[in-house]
Amino acid sequence: MPTDLPNLLTLSRIAAIPVLVALAALREPWGDLAACVVFSAAAITDYFDGKLARQWQQTSAFGRMLDPIADKLLVGAALMLLAGMGRLSMLGLFPAIVILLREILVSGLREYLAGLAVGLPVTRLAKWKTGFQMGALGTLLAGDTAASVLHLSFLPVSLIGELMLWTAAVLTLVTGWDYLQAGLRHVGADEPGRTNQPSEPARS
Repeated sequence: MPTDLPNLLTLSRIAAIPVLVALAALREPWGDLAACVVFSAAAITDYFDGKLARQWQQTSAFGRMLDPIADKLLVGAALMLLAGMGRLSMLGLFPAIVILLREILVSGLREYLAGLAVGLPVTRLAKWKTGFQMGALGTLLAGDTAASVLHLSFLPVSLIGELMLWTAAVLTLVTGWDYLQAGLRHVGADEPGRTNQPSEPARS
C-alpha cells in the first residue's frame, strides 16, 4: 500500500468515518460540534491530496482509484447519519436523495468508461458542487445544537445547511446530466458497427 502523504490524506478520509459516526451517535452538542470539525478536516484533505500529488509528482493508480471512493464513502456516511438521526427536515431529504443518486450514477459511468480506457474529466462546476456539498454537510452535522455551544443560538444553522444542500443538489443535477451525456456519447461509439472515437485521457 502506498504510504506517501497524498495517499495517506486520502486514507484519512475513510478513517474519519467511524469517528464521525461515533461522535454524532452521542447526540450531545459538543459531539455535534466535534463531528462537524472531523468532517470538515476530512473534506479539506480532498483538496490537498490531489494538489500535493500533482506538485510532488506522486500521482499513482492507487490514488486515482481510492480518491473518488473515499469521497463517496464520506459523503454517503454523512447523508445517512443526517437522515437516520432525524437531522434533516422532510424537504431536506429531497436534495440528499438527489446527491446520493448522482454519486451512484457517476460511479457507474466511471466503472463502465474505465473499461474503454476513458476518463470523466472533473469540471469547474463539479468543483463548486463539491464545495457546497461539503459545506452543507459540515453545517448540518453541527446543527443548531453546536451553535448553542458556541453561543451562536441566534444563527439558524440547520436552515443554512439545508439551503446549501439544495444549492449543491441543483449543481448536482447539472453536472450529473453533463456526465451522463458524456457517457452516452462513448456508449454510442462503442456499439458494434460504429467507429470508436478517440478516447479522452483518464483523469482523477
